[in-house]
Amino acid sequence: MGEAASTTTPRERYRQQVRSEIKQRAWEQITAAGTSALSLNGIARLMGLSGTGLYRYFTSRDELLTELVHDAYQSLVGTLRTAAAQGKGDLAGLGQALRMWALDDPQRYFLVYGPPVPGYRSPADVAALAGEIMDIFTDACADVPDARASTPETPLEDGPGQSVGRAETASAQRLAISLRTRLHGVLSLELSGHFAGMECDPALLYQAEIDLLASH
Repeated sequence: MGEAASTTTPRERYRQQVRSEIKQRAWEQITAAGTSALSLNGIARLMGLSGTGLYRYFTSRDELLTELVHDAYQSLVGTLRTAAAQGKGDLAGLGQALRMWALDDPQRYFLVYGPPVPGYRSPADVAALAGEIMDIFTDACADVPDARASTPETPLEDGPGQSVGRAETASAQRLAISLRTRLHGVLSLELSGHFAGMECDPALLYQAEIDLLASH
């Protein structure tokens, strides 16, 4: 531990501390008014920094957004892996872990799974994080008996998140894609308030989608 600490200088530790505070302020802005409200100048004012001072830590809004996107993906990966480690790595357990993660911070969910941020393009390495999440669900779907019966025989093309080259069958991949398509559909509608006024319990609808695909 002492050796690890000696490799980090006080300047580097201070820089990381300031970067962490900037990200926290950014999340506060996003939580309050959505991603469009993200303002580096606004964060600088809150922190008592000049605009040029803040740009020493993040050179642009896009660089800050990329950090937040990475953090959001890594948070979800950690949540799903924790659920699996606690014996909740089946479709129901992972599905509910995803829902609780989304409800805990809807704007974090929308940063990853909502409409694209105008003028922003995610870096290529985000695909690896998205693929890791897909792999977790595919692993769970591989444990569903006769997954082929749960979803149509639709062709799969190679691409990010497709788990290409893994040992799981194409049937498990199709089931994972169908599951996530349905779950994200319910989640996005719920978090956007579209179930308001309907005689519908989003939690029950969400669980019903899981049960439908997990059973035959």
